Amino acid sequence: MPQNELYYGDNLDVLRRKIASESVDLCYIDPPFNSKRNYFQIYNNQGSEDAAQAQAFVDTWNWGDEAAEGLEYILDIERLHGHVGQTQWTEQTVELIRGLEKVLGRGSLLAYLIHMTLRIVEIHRVLKPTGSFYLHCDPTASHYLKLVVDAVFCGQGGLFQNEIIWKRTGHHSPRSSFGPVHDTIFYYTKSQQFLFNIVRKPYMKGHVDTRYKRQADGRYKFSSGGNVLTGAGWTEGPSGEVWRRFDPKRTNRHWAVPSFYDELMPPEYKQLNSIQKLDALFEQGLVEDDGKSAWPIMVRYLDERDGTAINDVWAYQAYTEGVVFGTKGGIDEDVKPLGPTDPERLGYPTQKPEGLLERIIKASSNEGDTVLDAYCGCGTTVAVAQRLNRRWIGIDITYQSISLILKRMEDRYKDDWPAIEASIKLDGVPRDLESAMALANRKDDKTRKEFEKWAILTYSKNQARINEKKGADGGIDGIAYFLKDKGENGKAIFQVKSRPGTRADLATLNSDRIREKAEFGFLICTSLPTKPMRDEIAAAGKYKHPLLDREDDRLQVVTVAELFERPDRPAVRLNLPMARSDAVKSAAAKGDEDKQMDLL
Repeated sequence: MPQNELYYGDNLDVLRRKIASESVDLCYIDPPFNSKRNYFQIYNNQGSEDAAQAQAFVDTWNWGDEAAEGLEYILDIERLHGHVGQTQWTEQTVELIRGLEKVLGRGSLLAYLIHMTLRIVEIHRVLKPTGSFYLHCDPTASHYLKLVVDAVFCGQGGLFQNEIIWKRTGHHSPRSSFGPVHDTIFYYTKSQQFLFNIVRKPYMKGHVDTRYKRQADGRYKFSSGGNVLTGAGWTEGPSGEVWRRFDPKRTNRHWAVPSFYDELMPPEYKQLNSIQKLDALFEQGLVEDDGKSAWPIMVRYLDERDGTAINDVWAYQAYTEGVVFGTKGGIDEDVKPLGPTDPERLGYPTQKPEGLLERIIKASSNEGDTVLDAYCGCGTTVAVAQRLNRRWIGIDITYQSISLILKRMEDRYKDDWPAIEASIKLDGVPRDLESAMALANRKDDKTRKEFEKWAILTYSKNQARINEKKGADGGIDGIAYFLKDKGENGKAIFQVKSRPGTRADLATLNSDRIREKAEFGFLICTSLPTKPMRDEIAAAGKYKHPLLDREDDRLQVVTVAELFERPDRPAVRLNLPMARSDAVKSAAAKGDEDKQMDLL
């Protein structure tokens, strides 16, 4: 199987330059949502009052050069004349964005939709002709996003298949509206020829008790009379013909044999007409005539299927008919939302349950197929794809997400991690001092903290926690913990500079360390400590662990160059006494994240 791929960078750039056309079987994305708290401001966010009210949204989606360039790119009519293998733009897409500009104006919502449109057209390109696309969103912007996907997919022969409603929480009690408890997942296919595996959930015990009867041979049998084998309105041809003693024309009906039987009969059964199907089913004992009923009787056996097919409403809740037959509860376990103490929890703000992704991946891919998540966050999609023996591609713009995914996989597959790690193509992560400094010198505000995150998480072996505060961070870029004694933690703080360090940097770090009651302070910078810096380190003193025969400098300096392995020495990594391995929470055996955090 080809390598799995994990990309650190802007997903638009990665999709355009590094993902081949028609190479992906299934794409699921859970992009940043347009939150409801600023939904009503986005239409008129040109004024100062509106801009202030919508500041949280504007922090991420504001109308600027990037949005303007994206709009110009989309409206370039020459893009409608692309070549085979290139990104194909439909006239519907161009005209839709042109119309939305007139309706919405050049503000936050249009910037968001331009961002999404640019990526959705690339996702369409990389999907195989038989590929599927799932877009996870919330109701506040789903109607706009559906228009975009309709224009891209349906404008090129694709199909809208489902609007899936996922009940993500059990309760919300707003005072002036009905409680918002669901997300929307749009399901599209690139063409009319696509893969879909029927996914089932167990039958409910109440359903079994009331409809199935145990036979002498131990099997549970369901017999349904009435007109379940017919549909309304008489039609000419085989579907309207008399079968045995039953004449559908007499009651203005026609034969409509349920597709349920397609799974039970040999492949050639699907090619039969209605009368031939009824004959075949009668011979198999799956349709009966008791000589008295007005219509033939449809027969089903409980052991013929392992449950009922999933519909388009996914909710974790008790069913009114009782407990699930043969299982431990009357609930749809797979899509259970993650609670605050759920063992799957990784601390990622928009995390989804693995069961949700497992359902999607099983439905629209087979083992060995390629699954793409272009906003992979903490890696639920790639974790489930790995477990289900799919090849996967993950993309995220924050190094913290890349780090969390790698740690998650390492924690889950401890014994097999070296082989799994070797199978991952890791792209975009600094590999040498030059690429690290290129990351440090990026001008884009969205990625201004990425160098700090990379340095801290690399040095701490993904154990530290990043300080996510925007703006003033109190001198602290990250924190790691270690055990001092049973039930008592020690603390180490980190500060990162993309320049040489100074004595003043260490003095400030030591002051911050004392204020935070931390035992250690680490400065990551681009140069070895000078004589004044060494004096500052000595003045701060040493820390002696109460349980170990070990002393360490309270202040320590690590250079960016030392984070990389060289032929003459290994890479330098954090070595705290009795370091806490659970400082970054790991996924349980079947668990993980899922929802993409807002881009920084």
